[in-house]
Order: sequence, then structure tokens, then C-alpha cells
Amino acid sequence: MAGVIAAVAGAAWAAAATLLAPVLRLNLRRRAARGREVAARLGERRGIDPAPRPSGRLLWMHAASVGETVSILPVLEALRGRATVLLTTGTATSQALLDQRIPELGLCGHVLHRFAPLDVPSWVARFLSHWQPDAACFVESELWPNQLAACRRRGIPLMLLNARMSDRSFTRWRRARWFARHILGAFSRVQARSEQDAEWLRLLGARCVDSPGDLKFAAPPLPADQAELDRLTALLAHRPVWLAASTHPGEEALVAAAHRQIAATHPGLLTIIAPRHPDRGSALAEELRAPRRAAGEAPPREGLWIADTMGELGLWYRLAPIAFVGRSLVAPGGGQNPLEPARLACAIAVGPHTGNFSDHVALLRDAGALVEVADAAALAGFVSAMLDDPARRVRLGEQAAASVRRHADLAERTAETLLSMLPVR
Repeated sequence: MAGVIAAVAGAAWAAAATLLAPVLRLNLRRRAARGREVAARLGERRGIDPAPRPSGRLLWMHAASVGETVSILPVLEALRGRATVLLTTGTATSQALLDQRIPELGLCGHVLHRFAPLDVPSWVARFLSHWQPDAACFVESELWPNQLAACRRRGIPLMLLNARMSDRSFTRWRRARWFARHILGAFSRVQARSEQDAEWLRLLGARCVDSPGDLKFAAPPLPADQAELDRLTALLAHRPVWLAASTHPGEEALVAAAHRQIAATHPGLLTIIAPRHPDRGSALAEELRAPRRAAGEAPPREGLWIADTMGELGLWYRLAPIAFVGRSLVAPGGGQNPLEPARLACAIAVGPHTGNFSDHVALLRDAGALVEVADAAALAGFVSAMLDDPARRVRLGEQAAASVRRHADLAERTAETLLSMLPVR
């Protein structure tokens, strides 16, 4: 009976998506007008693509946005020359990131980026008919019923990679366990990011689940332009500098308050604010009366500097050895990835709202490599302490870097698993 109910629910979803197709087309155009989609590539969102399918084995990998995309970059490197990867994402920011990282990593001709088709049956069918992937892999929790059903009908092996299941998501899925079993049962392999995620996925009906580790632990350090790093390092020599990274609305005002408190005892202080969404840079610069990087404005002699450029977070983490990781001070938050500054030996602080990265925070906290701060005053106290005690700051950074080295071979093991799903040719 549960299987029948799930099938009916799946059919209802497919019918609803088909009826909504005209609305989705209109919404795509509106998003393109706001810069949320790439106007010249809107056809890809409907499965329309003039680019030819490359010859040989083709693995389709889907990563929703920037975080998921960054996490699989080491896997893409491990797959180089062994299979062609069709990598789909759903955001313009992820496309901009890949435009930069694919050439940097020597993956041109090995990884082909396209925007994912929306979950409309005819659009998904058109996408699959054109690309004919030999296997498909979905990253973390990006699960679309029509995409999964279409792959199943075509006999395309499916893997769920770095799968995660938050407390809230598990509670919601458990209320419709029959549907969860139907969705998760589509995957022949599930690689969970932790044993807790694996247990919840098993309880919801996933098969062949293991938990070799979180791919975010295995990612390489974020890149940086060495010439620009050298220039800025010389420009800011002997000045106190710290970074508020991946900030979200509401946090920048708290960072500014912390800056004022720290600056009272640290003349020449530079606080770099790198918003999670760089398109907020102009508004932030006006609100905080601060110069911004994207406008070509230099850092001030003392004050705030808005680092609103894409793909330069690795530069800021190298330039500023003290880092606060955002989306964590203002509820409900959720956090951003603290492993990125850990790999670059930063002294790290986060706010109290880090539920989406609880394992990452726990790893660093247990290693004595991360400090949790409750508010702007506590953040100011942390930064001041790090500036006043360089030896402690270095020690925290070294402990952070050491704690993330133990998953170095996870990307290669993941690549081997993916290759095993492809036909031998």
C-alpha cells in the first residue's frame, strides 16, 4: 500500500510540475532580469542545449550551489582523464565559480558545466535524452522527484553523495516515511557525511548506506592570486587585520559594532567584511559608509572594507589570520563552512547558530581550534585577544589545520566508487 501511495504522490508531483511549467518559464525570465540566472543560458533550465554530448563514458553530477560545488572539486580532480563529468548546478554564483576553478584545476575538456533542468517531466526527459548519462550522482540533499523517477525509468544508476539529513529534515521526512522510502530507494548507493546522517537515512529507507566522511573535510585550501596577496600583505604590513567571512543580513551591523570596540585599543584596525552574496556589496558600502573591493576602492587607513568580489575568499583568509565565519550570529542562522579558514590556519570564531555545520564546528571545537561567541561584544573580545596574543592565535590556527588533514584520501576513494557505477568500455 505504501508503494502505491508513493507512486500516486509521485504522479501528482509530476502533473503539478507540468501544469506549472508556464509559470516557471516566466519566473526564469524574471530571475534573469535580476541577475539570478544567466539570460543567455535559460534554455538549459528547460533541458535545451545545442552542445553535443561528448563521446565515451559520461557521469552526471549535480551540486545545488557554491558550497556543494566546492566540496566536490577534489573528486572532479580525481576523476580527470577517467570519465567525462557533466556537472550541473542551479545558481549563477556557482557558474561564476566554476568558470574560474575549472581552468585553474586543469579540468577543461574533462568537466562540462551546465545549469540543471528544473523538475518538469518534459524538461528532464529532454535533458536526459540529449546527454544520455551512464550514471548520475546528486550531492548532499538536492532531491527532485521527477529527475529521480526519469533516471530510474531509464535504468541510470544513481548515487547520493555526501548526503546530509538535519534534525528538522528528518522530522519532516519521518511524517511521510512512505514517500521518503520511495525517493531514497531510487539510489543504489548512498554515501553519508556522518554516521548520524547515515542512521537517519537508513531509518527513512535508503539502501547501501555508508559514512566514509564529509567531503568538505577533504577539500583543498581555497586558492588565491599570489601576486595580489603579496601586494596587499605589503600594503597592510604591521596593521591589525581581521575578517568577517560569508556574512548574512543583520550580521554586518554587529561586525561594525565589534570593530568600533576593538579599534579603541588597536589603532589602524582594518575589518574586512566578505558578504556571502557579493551582490549585496553596494548596499552594504552605503549602509556602513565603507569602501568596497568590487568598485576598485582601496582599504581605508582604519575602518571597514567590503570585500564583495567572487572567488577571493582564499585571499582574505590568507591575509587575515583571525576569521569570524558568518550566518551564525543572527537566528535562525545555520552557519557557513568553518573548515575553509581552518585549512589556512586561521584562528576561528563562530556565533551560536551553526546547526547546518554542527559536525564541522564540533570537530574544530574539540581540537581546541575554534571559539564560539554569543554576540558582538564577545566577538570583539575574541578578536582583541587574538591580536594581543599572537602566540595563542598561531596555536589555534595550527590546531585547526591539523584537525582537517585526516580525510586527505576521501576524494580518491569517492572517485573510485563513482567509476564503479559506469560501464566498462
